[in-house]
Amino acid sequence: MAFQQSDLDQLRAALSTGIRSVTFADGRRTEYQNAGDLVAAIDMVEKSIAGEARAGRPRRRMTILQVGRRR
Repeated sequence: MAFQQSDLDQLRAALSTGIRSVTFADGRRTEYQNAGDLVAAIDMVEKSIAGEARAGRPRRRMTILQVGRRR
């Protein structure tokens, strides 16, 4: 499931105001039992967004060739 920055913003706003129900950008609505569950959801969404950002970045590689003989 792909999360958006707006989903993370909604979760943080809910935590700061004490609201336990969050509606995400795709229309899903989730109600959390307590603040601990909300914090866990925030951590999960942050990791998901960070993982997507890393996946899009190409990896740089360098190849070193030595020509000639070693003595």
